[in-house]
Amino acid sequence: MTNDQDWERRVDALWQRLDDHEPAGFRARVAELAAERPEDDAAALFELGAAHDSTGLPEEAVVLYRRALDGGLTGLRRRRAVIQLASSLRNLGRPDRSVELLTAERAIPADRLDAEETALAGAVDAFLALALADTGRDREAASLALGALAPLLPRYNRSLAHYARALLTAPDGS
Repeated sequence: MTNDQDWERRVDALWQRLDDHEPAGFRARVAELAAERPEDDAAALFELGAAHDSTGLPEEAVVLYRRALDGGLTGLRRRRAVIQLASSLRNLGRPDRSVELLTAERAIPADRLDAEETALAGAVDAFLALALADTGRDREAASLALGALAPLLPRYNRSLAHYARALLTAPDGS
């Protein structure tokens, strides 16, 4: 096992035990793991951001997510960082910026994403729907959320997908 693989394994194991730690203790454990990497390591910065975000410190998380993204974060972590940054910004009263980030993320062609990144398309849509709702774009939010839900249903997939799209063109009753 390479050092990178071992580090990844230990990071994953720590996240599996998130609920076993007090918030400050969890952040300290993630910081210890991050300290094993170079100071500007994008993956380590992302993990630190996620630890702050998951323990109620979104302001600090935003700074760390931005540093990770600016530092060249790639792959699945990059997509997760965009989603989590957008969610934190929405929670901090910046749903407009969240919409911008997630709309751009949603526009990335599927052939530029790997299978793990593609698997998060529903998460992109879900968090975008929340941000749209916070900006007063309720019909777009409902359309997006229902469109994301449609493929998961055991029946009525086509109908729900059609109705979700129709929300964008049908009068809103006002």
